[in-house]
Amino acid sequence: MLRVTSLGHLICHFNMLVFPALVLPLSHGMGLKLAQVLELSFWMYLLFGLTALPWGYLADRFGGKPLLSLFFLGSSLSALGACFFVWQPMMLSLFLAGLGLFAGIYHPAALGLISTRAERVSMAMGINGMWGNLGLALAPLAAGLVNWLWGVKAAFALIALVNFFGLVVLLFLPFSFADKPEEAMSEENGKGIPWPFVIMLLAMTLSGMAYRGTTLMMPAFFELKGQAWLMEFSLFKGLSGNLLATLLSSFIYLAGMAAQIAGGMVGERFESKKAYFTFHAIAAPCALLSGLVWGSLSGLMVMLYVFFLLGMQPIENTLIGRYTPARLRHAAFGLKFVLVFGVGSLAVSLMGYVEGAYGVEAAFPVLGLISMMVVLIVFSLLRKKKPDTACAADKIQKAEKPELQV
Repeated sequence: MLRVTSLGHLICHFNMLVFPALVLPLSHGMGLKLAQVLELSFWMYLLFGLTALPWGYLADRFGGKPLLSLFFLGSSLSALGACFFVWQPMMLSLFLAGLGLFAGIYHPAALGLISTRAERVSMAMGINGMWGNLGLALAPLAAGLVNWLWGVKAAFALIALVNFFGLVVLLFLPFSFADKPEEAMSEENGKGIPWPFVIMLLAMTLSGMAYRGTTLMMPAFFELKGQAWLMEFSLFKGLSGNLLATLLSSFIYLAGMAAQIAGGMVGERFESKKAYFTFHAIAAPCALLSGLVWGSLSGLMVMLYVFFLLGMQPIENTLIGRYTPARLRHAAFGLKFVLVFGVGSLAVSLMGYVEGAYGVEAAFPVLGLISMMVVLIVFSLLRKKKPDTACAADKIQKAEKPELQV
């Protein structure tokens, strides 16, 4: 199962990040301004976030595997349509919207499967997250290379081919659908919405703002503030600031693969709530300090912030499984991603205001303040008085620790 979900995670992020790498060639080919080309992706990104909850509900009703099949098939057909109508703005926007619509299936369907069927949930979430980071890093590289060799149409054809390959793997690679004992894995099996999950929703919304703000501002930060100290190394001399920033950002996303594994290992070894709190408690001061130090030390603080911000994700997803009943697990993940991708996108406006008023160097201290708010919210989970069966589940996993099946 983990082979399929990990491949799907790579493909999901690959689907969503190919377009930004094609904006300039599309602008030249269509004769449109850059802003007009960017507007073509509006519905793609909106539907990617907002449809996660209804897709999660459907996954709870019909199962994760049929929904993942629809994800691969729909994404492949949408990308194929974009390939054929790439130079017609209205049609391209329509097929990009379809790509976002079907990509919205992945997170609630796949993470729900992992949380209800994996024996070692935290580690499985970490491995799955690692492949998502690989998709983030590969998409602009692959899109740029294919566009350079064969043109924009070939880049969309590549998306279609990759998704079709995912569908074939899903349909022909057998994996078990046996549930694990739910009593050991879910703290809340009764009716109603458990209050720890409500607290997690608030924390995840703010964390989503921090994540979106980080992905938005990191390249600009390194291009404007990191170029001077990068040039100290002879290896980078002669390279443009934009290329340096892109290379460094890609490197950080690749390092995020290690962060996801580290988060999975920590979440498996220690109590999940405390691990989640600790990662945020380390991340927040790093972002705050980035505005108080200079040169390479400032860049190091940003890198550490991103590392722990990415590393907490498998722990966060494990906690969602702890605090929601299995019958609502896919919908719970759907609600998370509506908030993370939807409400979290408010960071775009916030970062625009901060950069305009105080400069790009103020962006990460502001994100650090948001992360500090997450720390305070998560602290309330640690103060919970009633016996925590989620902690008991942690202990059961540590005692048994079966071999991780991928």
